[in-house]
Amino acid sequence: EQFSIMETDKSKMRKVPLQPSSIVQYTTEISTTSFTPLQKELLDATLEHADLSIMIGASEVHEMGKMIINLNKSKKVLDIGTFTGASALAWAIELPDDGKVISMDVDHAQLVKVGLPVIEKAPKLRAKIDFRLGSAVDTLKSLIANGESATFGFAFIDADKYNYPIYYELCLQLLAPGGVIMADNALWNGYVVEPTGRCSQAIDKFNRIVASDDRVHNILLNIDDGVHLITKKQ
Repeated sequence: EQFSIMETDKSKMRKVPLQPSSIVQYTTEISTTSFTPLQKELLDATLEHADLSIMIGASEVHEMGKMIINLNKSKKVLDIGTFTGASALAWAIELPDDGKVISMDVDHAQLVKVGLPVIEKAPKLRAKIDFRLGSAVDTLKSLIANGESATFGFAFIDADKYNYPIYYELCLQLLAPGGVIMADNALWNGYVVEPTGRCSQAIDKFNRIVASDDRVHNILLNIDDGVHLITKKQ
């Protein structure tokens, strides 16, 4: 069958694409022409050395985020889910010299082991990234408490799926009008169609909250494992 629901092969920890592999390969190749050597080095290091390397976001998703940051001239970015720092690096590449990425995760083991040795080869990029260890919910609430609501241009959500609805609401408060949220894994291997597990139910809930929210424009894209693209109305 040419098209099939994406499934998780637990023995190999890989994903079976929703589209034919030849199409996936073609679109990835065309979409990643601006992928930098440092991004490629971090991707290769993650795939080779990181635990659960499947957790790294798709390269074409990171490139789409870079394009959005360029389009809306973001200077401040929220990055929820650090892992090895690949997404934070992508956003830093596109930000101006005075830009800032606040990247959040409850575990920095893979960042320290794999990501930082690569990212620190580019001190100017590293200086743009504020890696914060701890609950992203707490970090986002602290930013709101510090008076930073409506000051961020872009937010990327790629962390624990149960908290997507909470991350969304907090990010929306922190985004300036015209700001963009990109939520990764919004199709959750296709299981959102008939959600039965905790993760698929949480993501389905999140997708439907966004779709019914009159504060935003949204579109759910069939890219990699699904990207929900959300713009805060001006």
